[in-house]
Amino acid sequence: MNTAMTATTRFATALLGFSLIAGAAIAQPQQYYQGPPPPPPQQGWEAPPPQFAAAWQRGYKDGVYGARKDFENHRPPSPMNRDEYRNPHFIAPPDRRDYREGFRHGYQVAVHNIYGPGYRNY
Repeated sequence: MNTAMTATTRFATALLGFSLIAGAAIAQPQQYYQGPPPPPPQQGWEAPPPQFAAAWQRGYKDGVYGARKDFENHRPPSPMNRDEYRNPHFIAPPDRRDYREGFRHGYQVAVHNIYGPGYRNY
């Protein structure tokens, strides 16, 4: 019985060792995600010119976005369609003029690129 017990112990030890080695070979490293990747940097006509103030640049970006939304919603292109242009309550009062100027410029550039260079109906 001692021989049978020794053979069983050896077999169990070998089986345990094999399963540990096989498990280590099959195991995949865990991947940890930190959220979505950052958006790609804006390039080309979507990027506001860097020489302008922050309010103007914010207006430019919002104007590009507004023109896109008007196009997607089949509205005629006009900055006046956009509430953020008409009432920029989120911009400090001294900066609203710069914001609206940047908005108009961004909107115009976006319309030129979305509708084509010949489109001037706004």
